[in-house]
Amino acid sequence: MSSTRTANGRASGRNGTWRNWGGNVSARPARETTPASVDELAAVVRGAAEDGLRVKAVGAEHSFTSIAATDGVLIRPHLLTGIRNLDRDAMTVTVEAGTPLKRLNMALAREGLSLTNMGDIMEQTVAGATSTGTHGTGRDSASIAAQIRGLELVTADGSVLTCSERENPEVFAAARIGLGALGVVTAITFAVEPLFLLTAREEPMPFERVLAEFDELWAENEHFEFYWFPHTGNTNTKRNNRSAGPERPVGRFQGWLDDEFLSNGVFHAANWVGRAVPATIPTIARFSSRALSARTYTDTPYKVFTSPRRVRFVEMEYAVPRAAVVEALRELRAMVERSPLRISFPVEVRTAPADDIPLSTASGRDSAYIAVHMFRGTPYRAYFTAAERIFTAHEGRPHWGKVHTKDAEYFSRAYPRFGEFTALRDRLDPDRLFLNDYLRRVLGP
Repeated sequence: MSSTRTANGRASGRNGTWRNWGGNVSARPARETTPASVDELAAVVRGAAEDGLRVKAVGAEHSFTSIAATDGVLIRPHLLTGIRNLDRDAMTVTVEAGTPLKRLNMALAREGLSLTNMGDIMEQTVAGATSTGTHGTGRDSASIAAQIRGLELVTADGSVLTCSERENPEVFAAARIGLGALGVVTAITFAVEPLFLLTAREEPMPFERVLAEFDELWAENEHFEFYWFPHTGNTNTKRNNRSAGPERPVGRFQGWLDDEFLSNGVFHAANWVGRAVPATIPTIARFSSRALSARTYTDTPYKVFTSPRRVRFVEMEYAVPRAAVVEALRELRAMVERSPLRISFPVEVRTAPADDIPLSTASGRDSAYIAVHMFRGTPYRAYFTAAERIFTAHEGRPHWGKVHTKDAEYFSRAYPRFGEFTALRDRLDPDRLFLNDYLRRVLGP
């Protein structure tokens, strides 16, 4: 079998098969297209409707769910890139939907500007990241979608709709995290602020101490997160706070040693060993949890918030009420200890304040995120099923782009404004042009 190619020449998989970054989702679209303008994209949408084909747009393929999978028309927005407009008076930037976050972050830094908060990787497109609710960690600052001030999207009839708090406000409210169900996002306007510095303090800390002091650590730091290594009592913590400077980045050698050699190279090799011989995983976990030493550095935000992720994995993440996170983590640790599971990846814990986006995992409540991972190619269902049982017992809401088993019935209880979103979907896409199996499950038919 030979690989097919998209309109921009990129191989999409063997014999026309599209696959995601984690390797756990595949699809065979009837056709793929890479429009170079909003008008071309609108024509693709109208043409698909005429041909009776569903439509989905895909970003950088970093979702672990089948949210972007389709057997119809797969739209790749990679030619819709770049900054449309930078408004220093309004402190906003309007960017094409296919622009990678990395490119946006670097462009903003050159202009002396920055997003307020961001996730821990920046490979995704801006539309893909926001549509699935990508977030970082923050006491006061929320997800990337919460920083949106305007949207442009092509709706099911091929028309171009712009929305903001003043223009089509009901669409704006929902479409900031729209799951691709309301239309194809073509441009996003973000709030920005003058470029600032962050001081990162990274250090190991015992698991029990982190849980005992969690509320204090959260309250005292603008951005706090930690990684717990299953089969150990160890964590690595990270505290990011704004700084007056001076800029003191990680040295080139130290950065390579910590972020490339240890966090990617050695960690990848260790996971290969663990997958082949699971009995070695507890020993590997103890080594991994002690491999990185404490460090403090000061740099521009995207260099502090984000880090390279070259070891491929599959992930589940749930948002629980922030007040429930310590209890949920204790239950997760007890489950791992009494089970035969061998977990080689750390558990990541972050927070976010409540926001007003209907399908945001932090909608209406202060939240904490617990993310569990398994090395790509390693069976993950037993671990994820047991973890999901704990998370849902604490009224958890799964990340839309990460593995979960929940459906529309569950979400109608978990999200007070779920009906508001589905009613808007009925209005904007009554014939379900943007439907796929994932949306059928999580939103209903």
